[in-house]
Amino acid sequence: MEDSALSRPSKEGDPVKILDAITDVPGILVGHATNREARTGCTVILCENDAVGGIDIRGTAAGTRQVDALRSLHLVDRVQAVLLSGGSAFGLDAAGGVMRYLEERGRGFDVKVTRVPIVPTAVIFDLAFSEKGGRPDREMGYRACLDASKFVNEGSVGVGTGATVGKLHGLTLATKGGVGTACLALGDILVGALVVVNAFGDVIDEKTGGILAGARDPDDACRFVDTFARMKSGRVPRGESLFNTTLGVVATNVKLTRPQAGKLAQMAQNGLVKVISPIHSTYDGDVVFALSTGEAKGDLNVLGAMADEVTRVAVKRAVMFADGFGIIPSARDVKEGTWRTTF
Repeated sequence: MEDSALSRPSKEGDPVKILDAITDVPGILVGHATNREARTGCTVILCENDAVGGIDIRGTAAGTRQVDALRSLHLVDRVQAVLLSGGSAFGLDAAGGVMRYLEERGRGFDVKVTRVPIVPTAVIFDLAFSEKGGRPDREMGYRACLDASKFVNEGSVGVGTGATVGKLHGLTLATKGGVGTACLALGDILVGALVVVNAFGDVIDEKTGGILAGARDPDDACRFVDTFARMKSGRVPRGESLFNTTLGVVATNVKLTRPQAGKLAQMAQNGLVKVISPIHSTYDGDVVFALSTGEAKGDLNVLGAMADEVTRVAVKRAVMFADGFGIIPSARDVKEGTWRTTF
């Protein structure tokens, strides 16, 4: 990972190599279901032994399901999975497949006659890029669970299949988005993140201010433009520019209460602010979930700083590994000058 440690000390003192993914956090698995023909998909984060969850919603156009279970006064105090899906509100159906997978394995909140799986879900808007009628459904949610493992594919897979960024000038002058993941270790403490970047704004390098992926110039489609600067000069987003969402999940092995998990999700949003510009606009439905899976001890403020950093890295990896499918260029395509547009 460019900003973070790649190893952590074992109990014997020798470094232990980690995967640099959210799945380095014990109890976390990730699975994708990808439909490249329809250009959409979904991604599940499975909690092998349940987790305490929290949520922070900043976007004004969020599409969610079962997120009430993450509120402090809700009866249910554990979640079994988080689902991130394409397909806008249609994609919420994919949660049914995750619930079926978990119910078959006896996972969920015990209601005596069965166990009801708790699967907080959020969606991105990818309908303008995906093939008409191609939307994640229950079958895809189930397949994502079957795919779940410690290894995490990144880029334009799962929920990131139809993700795009930089839509000030519409989809034809946008850049491909995707899914990224990363992990940061501090002693025995682990904080991992997985982010799908489907933002209205540009992804920037917070150290240099340079644009890594985003809106492209109508007069020179091989050049990125500064979305925020153009908006200040009077450019008004319209049409396809209005439908976006960045979703994130941060996980830690530190034991947290639900209010603390909610605070961790809130602090992780700071990472989005630093690498996506503009962010949390009226055109975005941004949501971050937080999961606590373990019994380790750690200061919440330290965890928040770690979540901020690891979220930034995950965002940048999402666009770094994206694939434009020859339709919309990826950041790599633009940089190398190897892309062609057929959209």
